[in-house]
Amino acid sequence: MHPLITPQALAGHLDDPAWVVFDCRHALTDHAYGPTAYAKGHVPGARFADMEHELCGPIGPGTGRHPLPDWDAFCAWLSSQGVGHHSTVVAFDDSHGAYAARLWWMLRTLGHEHVAVLDGGFARWTREGHPTETQAPRIQPARFQGRPDPARVLSLDELQRRLGAAELLLVDARAAERYRGESEPIDPRAGHIPGAINLPFMDNVNGAGVFLPPERLRARLLAAYAGAPPERAVHYCGSGVTACHNVLAQAAAGLPWGRLYAGSWSQWCADPARPAELGEAPRRKA
Repeated sequence: MHPLITPQALAGHLDDPAWVVFDCRHALTDHAYGPTAYAKGHVPGARFADMEHELCGPIGPGTGRHPLPDWDAFCAWLSSQGVGHHSTVVAFDDSHGAYAARLWWMLRTLGHEHVAVLDGGFARWTREGHPTETQAPRIQPARFQGRPDPARVLSLDELQRRLGAAELLLVDARAAERYRGESEPIDPRAGHIPGAINLPFMDNVNGAGVFLPPERLRARLLAAYAGAPPERAVHYCGSGVTACHNVLAQAAAGLPWGRLYAGSWSQWCADPARPAELGEAPRRKA
């Protein structure tokens, strides 16, 4: 399944019981925002996926701000939401896919291929005149089992071992000012992981929050990688959420995926002994 779906395509499946929709709206500074927005109106039949609970595990010493959840617990939650092995899942938000991409990545990492992000999100859905509802759906539980693919994830230990290796292509999805260390509104230290390049996730979409055409995404990514094979990319961000947007863009461009460093900057910078860089990275050589 293509990783992006248009509102028109989704609208044609609202009555299909094999399709399951998740509202992933969230705000980092207001955790009540998502549930409140869901209650005010959502895509008909959508369940709510809470970024701080279902899409995130418990925060502990050295985990970073949004550690991955226990995979068995996540599978049990999916089952409770009516997701089975033959379900087609669509995720949306109102942040240009920043949070929906996390659910997409998690399902794909578990081997579930029938999952997509609503291109343009809830704003495009309503702008194009599609219906909304306020009530939560009645859910028939299903059975979902999955096994995470270790090739999709880079651990902190592996990153520390490989830091500085020529074949490691670290890709920072944060805004340029955070990458350069000029601003850090959330984490205790500013800067980026040494050797990382900057590829802000917001540049994957146009002014309306719709993803760029595949050929433009492909050109953007390959230019940033400067000849390095895209499958070498290790994506990170502040806490392992918006980095999934760059993975999604890579998939939408028809390129091999790369990996996710889920702990991201919030985990890396928590230890003052780990090095950090400020400013622009030197131009990368393949």
